[in-house]
Amino acid sequence: MLSGLNEKQREAATHLDSHLRIIAGAGSGKTRVLTYRMVYLIKEIGINPSSILAITFTNKAANEMRYRMEQLLDTPSSALLCTIHSFCVRVLRRHIRVLDFPTNFSIMDDDDQKALLKKIYKRLHIDSKMISYSSSLRYISSNKFANISIEKAKDNAGEFAGEKMKADIYAEYCDYQKEQFLLDFDDLLIKTVLIFKEYPEVLAYWQRIYNYIHVDEFQDVSKIEYSLIKLLTGENNILCVVGDPDQTIYSFRGADVSFIIQMDEDYDHLKTIYLNQNYRSSKFILDGANSVIANNKFRLEKDLFTKGDPGKKIIHYYADNEQLEGEYVIEKIDEIIANVDGINYRDFAILYRANYLSRTLEQAFINAKIPYRIFGGLKFFSRKEIKDAISYLQLVVRPHDLAFERIINTPGRGIGAKTLEKIAVVASNYQISLYETCCFYLNEIALSKKVKIEIVQLIEAIEKAKQSTKLLPDMFIELMNDVGYMEMLTLDQEETRIQNIKELQNSMANFLETNIDENTLDNYLQEIALYSSADDEEQGQFVSLMTIHMSKGLEFPYVFVIGLSENIFPSIRSLEEGNAGLEEERRLAYVAFTRAMNQLFLLDSNGYSFVSGGPKLTSRFIDEIDEGVVEHVGKKNRYKTSNYINPIKITKEELIGDNTISDWNKGELVYHEAFGKGVILSVSNDTLQIAFSMPYGIKTLLSNHKSLRKA
Repeated sequence: MLSGLNEKQREAATHLDSHLRIIAGAGSGKTRVLTYRMVYLIKEIGINPSSILAITFTNKAANEMRYRMEQLLDTPSSALLCTIHSFCVRVLRRHIRVLDFPTNFSIMDDDDQKALLKKIYKRLHIDSKMISYSSSLRYISSNKFANISIEKAKDNAGEFAGEKMKADIYAEYCDYQKEQFLLDFDDLLIKTVLIFKEYPEVLAYWQRIYNYIHVDEFQDVSKIEYSLIKLLTGENNILCVVGDPDQTIYSFRGADVSFIIQMDEDYDHLKTIYLNQNYRSSKFILDGANSVIANNKFRLEKDLFTKGDPGKKIIHYYADNEQLEGEYVIEKIDEIIANVDGINYRDFAILYRANYLSRTLEQAFINAKIPYRIFGGLKFFSRKEIKDAISYLQLVVRPHDLAFERIINTPGRGIGAKTLEKIAVVASNYQISLYETCCFYLNEIALSKKVKIEIVQLIEAIEKAKQSTKLLPDMFIELMNDVGYMEMLTLDQEETRIQNIKELQNSMANFLETNIDENTLDNYLQEIALYSSADDEEQGQFVSLMTIHMSKGLEFPYVFVIGLSENIFPSIRSLEEGNAGLEEERRLAYVAFTRAMNQLFLLDSNGYSFVSGGPKLTSRFIDEIDEGVVEHVGKKNRYKTSNYINPIKITKEELIGDNTISDWNKGELVYHEAFGKGVILSVSNDTLQIAFSMPYGIKTLLSNHKSLRKA
């Protein structure tokens, strides 16, 4: 039965003498091992299938494992294979009465939660433009997991209006749940752990049922999930966990890599088996991934290997700009399809650190008429914040009713359907647009003083943008600030949407560079309209575009990882978190690299990023790849990342250099490696204030920095 397993896989499948931790590297067959282990228990040891539990983190994984088991057993099995939330539902259906809650409770999904918040917002007269639904749900979830009562939440809010509103929403949400017998996904975990802790007889009941407990993707468990599994594992239970600490990339969801790394501290009898043999990727790809992840200190050391073909070297392509980065991807896809038999668009994946990075590739694919699909998100120009921003820009060009209706209450200005109706009546009388009506006939509309003030401020911001002499990217971001849109996203902690807005600003800067003679806002809107209205053909063949987080568990013959620039990948936010943040970014790189089967391409480009707020510099992860497995092509970057930063801690000494120049003068022309030509505005001790051409603007730089010289 076990003849299809390698030596380490067989050892993991048959070890029953103690708790077992299987450290399964990418592509090492972990699902296969877990499946064979459960079949071995049933077929060879004679364990009752109904005493076997396997916890997975998706229903898809549970179904796949169940199918494999049935194929090996030639019959359906009574072993329980389910997600951790499904297991909690089983417990609660039987025992939730001990918490004075009925067993016929209903479970709320994401749509149910949003629908409930809409009711609460309406009742409390709260505008979702002031406090987003996602912001409220984060607040509710954090309070629940911290065991903060409604009363305590209201005390914590103090006199801060926004926090008081959130506390009121929290109170209404919890009260409605009790009245309607509703539980959300957080409650399923929280209440199960509470019952296990407070009612030992209930815990003992479930410990007796499931003697053999298996947990897949153990590197992704959160604190409460770890507590539940530890409670369930009694003296007479055998726990087997499978995971890879090097693939812990979900800390933002609560995953904590320390649980799998330090598991031996909580379990006295624990055996660890490493599955290092990879069946997915070529040797060059594995060696590159191994060399990067080896720089992490908090990990269980292992090196993936393969007995397969060495394959082709990793290609690192450094482009002169983002457009050339996209063109290179298309060129390589066309070249591979033309020269490798049996390869089509579905064999290619483009991976990136954040959703906004898809924009350049999307435009390149549309221009080249290559079909593509965005996984786990909308296409760039279809995202809500991008449509909102474009609507504001359309009003700067011409009075557009659809654009006006979209943004009049975004951010929230207390303007609802009735107010719009009143404006529309006057607009109809004068046969002019809604925007023009507000400009010239606002006093004729029966509106409150507060609403009129809000509309006047909006008009002033748009008219200011119309008269602006600033370049398009600067005018745009100033407009977004003036109308309160950036403040709204910041208050709601919508980091991804903020990044998308700044990437739209990037697209404007690129537009100015490539359209010197026709660089008006009107022309820009016409150009992006062609992208946003392009046919959305997703049938048949297509290239897959997705974030690295979305790609976990997937594999593709050819993988392109784009945007490998410092402060983008690794992200600036993660770097601000210190070494823990950097190590998670490095694990993310490891996951990205090991999605590739035949060949891996790593890309970055020269230029300026409005998202990171500085010039782009090749990611340190490129430097960390062993030189023997990577080939550098394209424009050569003058400086390595290590010339600028220390992978662990940035110091002033490492940021500066010695360009041997000390006689800088005001008005002197200079050249900067990333910013290009500029003129010195002022000299102050060891710093220079320099004006560069757009999109860079005025920068304050260290006078002896390596990248600076006289023009």
